[in-house]
Amino acid sequence: MPILNRTIQMATQPLPKMISPKAHAMFDFLVAGSFFLLAPFLWRRSKRAAMAALLSGGAELAVGLLTNYPRGARRVIHPRTHRDIDYGLAAMIATMPEFLAFEDDNERKLFLTQSALITAVNGLTDFPDRPYRAGRRRAA
Repeated sequence: MPILNRTIQMATQPLPKMISPKAHAMFDFLVAGSFFLLAPFLWRRSKRAAMAALLSGGAELAVGLLTNYPRGARRVIHPRTHRDIDYGLAAMIATMPEFLAFEDDNERKLFLTQSALITAVNGLTDFPDRPYRAGRRRAA
């Protein structure tokens, strides 16, 4: 894991968990959307950075859609597992510039910033111990 992400993770560990799972879900979709919106702007400057943005946004969106959030699309991934996957995604996003060989460009800062934000929000989210259950509707 990149040093910045690990430092943020350790710094947020003792802090109170003030972000709800619902707010975390909205943040996940905002991050994915920002990557998708960023890709066309990056295309002219660096096709590799644009591809990294699309890959990162797609991964974040997929994990968000599969997580067992209240009113989530598919309830496959437990929120605590989502936390672990998010830490991995943050590390992947931080290393994308090096992996796709655009680490000397200014676009690198965008990926490091997004990675740091994902790690910080993850560290401040109050993930439930038990998975959410789908509410049953009773017939009248």
